[in-house]
Amino acid sequence: MSPSDPILARLLDLHPKKIDLALDRMYRLLAALGDPQKRLPPTIHVAGTNGKGSTIAFMRAILEAAGLGVHVYTSPHLVRFNERIRLADRSGGKLVSDTALTEAFDAVETANGRSPITFFEATTAAALKLFSQHPADVLLLEVGLGGRLDATNVIDKPACAVITPISSDHVEFLGHSLEAIAREKAGILKRGAPAVFSNQDDGVRGTLEREAARLEVTPTIHGQDYLCWREGDRLIYQDESGLLDLPLPRLPGAHQTTNAGAAIAAVRAVFPHTPIQAFERGMLDATWPARLQNLGGGRLAALLPEGTEVWLDGGHNEAGARVLAQAMTERNSVTPLPLVLVYSALKSKDAEGFLRHFAGLAAQVIAVPIHGDQASWSPEELVGLAARLGLNTRAEVDVVSALRTLAAGDWRPAPRVLIAGSLYLSGEVLAANGTPPT
Repeated sequence: MSPSDPILARLLDLHPKKIDLALDRMYRLLAALGDPQKRLPPTIHVAGTNGKGSTIAFMRAILEAAGLGVHVYTSPHLVRFNERIRLADRSGGKLVSDTALTEAFDAVETANGRSPITFFEATTAAALKLFSQHPADVLLLEVGLGGRLDATNVIDKPACAVITPISSDHVEFLGHSLEAIAREKAGILKRGAPAVFSNQDDGVRGTLEREAARLEVTPTIHGQDYLCWREGDRLIYQDESGLLDLPLPRLPGAHQTTNAGAAIAAVRAVFPHTPIQAFERGMLDATWPARLQNLGGGRLAALLPEGTEVWLDGGHNEAGARVLAQAMTERNSVTPLPLVLVYSALKSKDAEGFLRHFAGLAAQVIAVPIHGDQASWSPEELVGLAARLGLNTRAEVDVVSALRTLAAGDWRPAPRVLIAGSLYLSGEVLAANGTPPT
């Protein structure tokens, strides 16, 4: 148990809703804390539906390879809350310590009193306080949900606003059309500040461009101002400043080309003199847990027979399922192995839409629950959805049972296992495997 856990539990009780998008409570609390958001290093603010964390991972790796001190704020965490806050130091940055985190939460709790505040607002305020107290050259700040009314959107003028690919998700908060969702994401744009738009649907791109024009923002746009593609075993990036010939990213999956491109464009917009060696090192050093993470070791992987591949991904929406299915198809073209999908999802997610991408691809689907207080689909419900899609499926009580049952089966050759559907499930897996993020 972390020393900060009792404070986190108290903060959870200060608002009747888990999500209540607004900024008035945030500004009130920040003012009581001395407005730490006004004393931050240059900030690259990142919104989008998919790829935010991976884009930040690439930026962090590039900037640290260039010798810069980098603060990072991401959410949610997988195993420990500390994962959300990374503070720059001379060794390249470390997750916030329990002591520093507890002190920041104490300050937030004292400043807020019993006033209504959501958990994400309170913890974001604590993060901003920590970032304001420690020197760094840049802060990489990830939006929690949406953009316009997200608790992170208290930065007067970011060094750059990055919008990663937008798809349908959280429609109950952001709107039921892609254009409505795009307008919410575009809320992080600030008048006259630089911006980067990653690869987008045409309708989404048009919405983003209109919002940018209204705010006199001249964005750097994928397909217009920069390109990024794979050529053999190299990653090629090109913009008006020239061409970069780089190693392929360490992060697997064709979709990481899109994320790497957005990261490079943002770094070049804010730090135009970054040497090519930093971009090369960044492609090779970038890591991001539970995003096509190969569990090559650990307690869970040890349950399976030799030759079994185990992949973990927190992808949970339809767009995420599409890129995961594509990644599994690409791997199968190189090394053909039967695919087993171990799957669970929150009730708020389109489970059938996710599973549809694995029809005809997965040899078997094993449905498991998400433990804890999250409202999730039951394994039995998921079995019914998968069966309607023609998938061979069964239910298990947890991931350990699923892997043990797999190990007892007569798989020839050994299977390729993909555990996916929820970041909460990913956190359970990393904890059970003994390989939490560091």
